[in-house]
Amino acid sequence: MKRFPAVLFAAAVLVASLSAPGPAAASDRSDAQATVTKANMTFNSFMSDKNFTEMRKLSRSAKGIFISPQVLKGAFVVGASGGTGVFLVRTADGTWTYPAFYTIGSVSFGLQIGGQASEVILLAMTDRGVTTLLQSSVKLGADVGIAAGPYGAGAQAATANISADILAFSRSKGLYGGISLDGAVVDVRDSLNRAYYGRAVTPTDILVKQSVSNAHADTLRASVARISGGK
Repeated sequence: MKRFPAVLFAAAVLVASLSAPGPAAASDRSDAQATVTKANMTFNSFMSDKNFTEMRKLSRSAKGIFISPQVLKGAFVVGASGGTGVFLVRTADGTWTYPAFYTIGSVSFGLQIGGQASEVILLAMTDRGVTTLLQSSVKLGADVGIAAGPYGAGAQAATANISADILAFSRSKGLYGGISLDGAVVDVRDSLNRAYYGRAVTPTDILVKQSVSNAHADTLRASVARISGGK
């Protein structure tokens, strides 16, 4: 009889240890939250930059927006500190979805201006651009058409000749057109999606079925809606 409470206590400790989030899950949750916060800063910074006035206009007809606060030069990046981005989609009623997490990287980014890291925004201008990014892995320029978005002087004239599914805008240390994204690979970041929403989810769950939410992303969604239209 004396041992029975001890057995119950041991069992309770075991159950708690199995159900509690481990260090990896806590780290992923922290990384996901930091990525969303930084994505909001990057988005607002781009949209207030006079060199991206045309991008701001184009975003009002975009069907989806991918934001990566930091894409590193060189090899494929899987860490949250570089190469992680979020993708939001405009729904039929004008609402912007909660973000899905991805990595973006390539073995040969072809840095054009010599910087070590770039901020990147992709505008999905067509339904094909959105649906292609719902896949688990996408190669830009092969699986979906991509073109460098116009910026700076003459951007308005250049816009008339653009018909790609995705338009890419990048900035590195204050310089523009920092990296060529043709050939870059976009992969779903399952661990961050799971950590951010509390269960295993796919981009389709987040962006199409809209079966999950996280109030932490409401600031980012509000920024996108305010600048790019919608709600």
